[in-house]
Amino acid sequence: MAKTNNKFKVLLYISVWVIIWGSIASLIDLPFLKNGIYAEGDLGQYLTFAFTAMISIISAKSIFNKINL
Repeated sequence: MAKTNNKFKVLLYISVWVIIWGSIASLIDLPFLKNGIYAEGDLGQYLTFAFTAMISIISAKSIFNKINL
């Protein structure tokens, strides 16, 4: 039972980080889209989401190691 509970916690942790990443990336992306710096689907948008994903992965791994799920 403990192993199943641990897997659920890890899955929940990853899910929360995906939501955090998407929200932060979207908030960063919005001014670029509104100011016409790039359009939807352009390389700039891809790079914005890719860069925030890298930062999110590094942050998630660092926090994961500290909380010992």
